Amino acid sequence: MLALLAHALLVTALTWGVNWRHEPAPVVFEAELWSSLPQTAAPRAVEPAPVPAPVPAPAPATPPAPEPATQPADLAIQHARAEQRRQQAAAERLAREEQASAERQREQERQRSLQEQRQTELAAQVRRDEQMRRIMGQADASGAAQASGSALRAGGPSLAYAARVAASIKPNVVFTDPVAGNPRAEVEVRTLPDGTITARRLLKSSGNPAWDEAVLRAIDRTATLPRDVDGRVPSALIIGLRPLD
Repeated sequence: MLALLAHALLVTALTWGVNWRHEPAPVVFEAELWSSLPQTAAPRAVEPAPVPAPVPAPAPATPPAPEPATQPADLAIQHARAEQRRQQAAAERLAREEQASAERQREQERQRSLQEQRQTELAAQVRRDEQMRRIMGQADASGAAQASGSALRAGGPSLAYAARVAASIKPNVVFTDPVAGNPRAEVEVRTLPDGTITARRLLKSSGNPAWDEAVLRAIDRTATLPRDVDGRVPSALIIGLRPLD
């Protein structure tokens, strides 16, 4: 369009100039103008942007080899073995406990048997002593022919015999603890005809265990009781002692 306009102006200028110079005889001519159609310019070549070098992708980390999966059969075997070990340990523990209990029971039975044996022997000894005293004393018996007793003489010990027994035991009493009041401990004592003490037992406690033990130990130290005025010793008698007497 610009080119056509420029040519049109040029033709007009030339026509006006020719006419101005040759006004008397204006020459008329025709002219044809040819021009190619306007073309749109191609875009400027643009250098392509440099393509960055490809960055190599990091090598993938090698995953650790997975542990072999435990098969259900292996798990069942492991559980069975663990359960078997637990049952075995429990059975061993139970066996040890039963063995210990059996040993304790056997020891208790043995102690009980020994105690019963000692009591039986002591009772048999007392019976033998009583029988021997009756046999040996029948010649000196002073009872009537129709008397049914087994003692050498009727009646008990003399009135002074208790004081004589106490006097023989008291020197053997070892007791220094303070005692509230003057408690009395009663002990049953059994003897042979010669006065040898064969047994003793606490009949009535004084309420002070220390004094009771002191009395029993004193009787053990005495070992033999004195004879009565008639020369005999009671086969069984009860001795009462007080710490302040």
